[in-house]
Amino acid sequence: MAVKSIQLGQVWRNDETKQDFLVTRVYNEVFSKYAILRPAEKNAPDAPTVRVKVTQAADGLTLPGYTFTQDSTSF
Repeated sequence: MAVKSIQLGQVWRNDETKQDFLVTRVYNEVFSKYAILRPAEKNAPDAPTVRVKVTQAADGLTLPGYTFTQDSTSF
């Protein structure tokens, strides 16, 4: 599912593990945009983060291998 923009605090679900991840940082690096994700669990501060390259789809932005889990994309 694509969204208009990837923002801090959004929750995305890993398609393979079905684990929820929280977007903690979004940044540009030369010609690419990246999102830093961390598990949305109680031990999350100690868990390693995941860096995912943001891709442009026809209907918006997506994180490959992840599905947006929230109902509304307008904040």
